[in-house]
Amino acid sequence: MRKLLLKAGVAIALAAAAGGVNAVGEYRTHPLAQSFIEKMVKEHGFDRSQVAAVIGQAERKQSIIDAMNRPAEKVKPWYEYRDIFIHEQRIDLGAEFWRTHRDVLTQVGQRYGVDPAIIVAIIGVETNYGRNTGSYRVIDALTTLAFDYPKRSPFFTKELENFLLLAREQKQDPLALTGSYAGAMGYGQFMPSSYRNFSADYNGDGFNDIWKNPQDAIASVANYFVNHGWKAGEPVATRAQTASGYESALINELELPHVTLAQHRKEGVWPVTAYPQSLAAMPIMLEMENGVEYWLGFNNFYTITEYNHSHRYAMAVFQLSELIRQRVGE
Repeated sequence: MRKLLLKAGVAIALAAAAGGVNAVGEYRTHPLAQSFIEKMVKEHGFDRSQVAAVIGQAERKQSIIDAMNRPAEKVKPWYEYRDIFIHEQRIDLGAEFWRTHRDVLTQVGQRYGVDPAIIVAIIGVETNYGRNTGSYRVIDALTTLAFDYPKRSPFFTKELENFLLLAREQKQDPLALTGSYAGAMGYGQFMPSSYRNFSADYNGDGFNDIWKNPQDAIASVANYFVNHGWKAGEPVATRAQTASGYESALINELELPHVTLAQHRKEGVWPVTAYPQSLAAMPIMLEMENGVEYWLGFNNFYTITEYNHSHRYAMAVFQLSELIRQRVGE
């Protein structure tokens, strides 16, 4: 990490000599950046000049702020959101990804107890099976959001902290790693804190490579799920029917299910197929082109929302997983 940070310092010097430092150096004097640098020095033993060199190379990206203000899972109705992720090409590519990595998916599924179809669907929704992992430098994304996006500054400042720590721990160049506009990385789009807590080194080479190694990425997604409450062998969601005039304050509420199917039936919603009445579930309402559609999501549906806090996201993952499973014939 020391050598990598020193390289950043050399880059700044060269940029200054060329008269171009203002294009990338605005965060060197930003008050929040200064406080952040001090924190990294005092709490984690970083060298001040080296951290300042990295932060000084970060660029503010207005396109990142614009994208944060219009996330698809919050602004699009279900029938439009669904079409982004559930279509023939993504199903076919998911089946291809499963066949290519069948042995790893089987072994990981057995080790962690996580449904391989869900792992494949997560990677499919997040990055189209590694084809679109994001082109923003993570350092640009996280500094922009930490220092120039006030409503979520604490969260992204913490992620920037974790990012520099993971770069040091994994001996990676913090100026070279790329990801999404929010700083998420690799096949499964892990934020830096998730990377440090849940990424896995499947092949044992000492590097949790979620960027280029699909084996590590598959194991990392599974490890994330099992650490967020996934229950092996339990269902995810089921279509539901409702009584006339059914309403519930719990619809689309992202909280761990606590109301049983028996209780839901008394309130006017029940699954179209039989499940144990003691199972807890959350009612879900999806906007269709002409009306609405009701579902019941179980514990594992809620676990998917821990990956992305959206019922639309979780439903896209679940429905894509089932279609890929059918295509593969598992």
